[in-house]
Amino acid sequence: MALPKLNISVFFPAYNEAANLEQLTTRTVEILRKVAQEWEVIIVDDGSRDNTPEVANQLVQKYPGVRYIRHKKNQGYGGAVKTGLQSAKLDWIFFTDGDGQFDTREIELLLPHTETHDFIAGYRIKRQDNFIRSLNALAWGTLVRTLFGLQGKVRDIDCAFKLFQRRVVDQTEFKASGAMISTELLAHAKKLGMKFKEVGVHHYPRIAGTQTGANPGVILRAFKELFKLYRQLK
Repeated sequence: MALPKLNISVFFPAYNEAANLEQLTTRTVEILRKVAQEWEVIIVDDGSRDNTPEVANQLVQKYPGVRYIRHKKNQGYGGAVKTGLQSAKLDWIFFTDGDGQFDTREIELLLPHTETHDFIAGYRIKRQDNFIRSLNALAWGTLVRTLFGLQGKVRDIDCAFKLFQRRVVDQTEFKASGAMISTELLAHAKKLGMKFKEVGVHHYPRIAGTQTGANPGVILRAFKELFKLYRQLK
């Protein structure tokens, strides 16, 4: 059966991911040329201090359809995701992280479900994180699903492999500046009555760069944003 050919905007939030961007962008362009009718790729540089700007500008020159947006100051993960969401121009939006822990060629696994669903959320078949990080993610996911009624809809809240109709962006004013951005996106999609589908995707160890998600400041901000969003939506 032929896959539906969509118009897809793809973006990557990236902070100090110069070592990962070239392979990630190349793979993404290759799969989009194969499966999309119209496409764009947006690199959102959240104030990187490495040579991300040089790498990103080279990719813009190499691949027509790739755009580069840079924050002068670091705005946090949520800020970078919001920039990507607001900059996307096409009917469907996909995002993944700039760390290269997902293979964007697996977008092809999500496409068959776009004919019957509005929001296709990847979940990590086998999460490649240490025990403490995985345990924290389990506890966080359970809390979020319970608070926002997402049980049975999305099992991996923060999996950065999501494809969805842009109407959730057009009808939402996003507030989160940190890790809560994925929860906010899902909660508003549910509120709009969007139909969810989950698809298992592979998760790979980070081969370059440094994770920031386990930073205590990041975790504290996530909890503050969690209860603020809960009050807003309830």
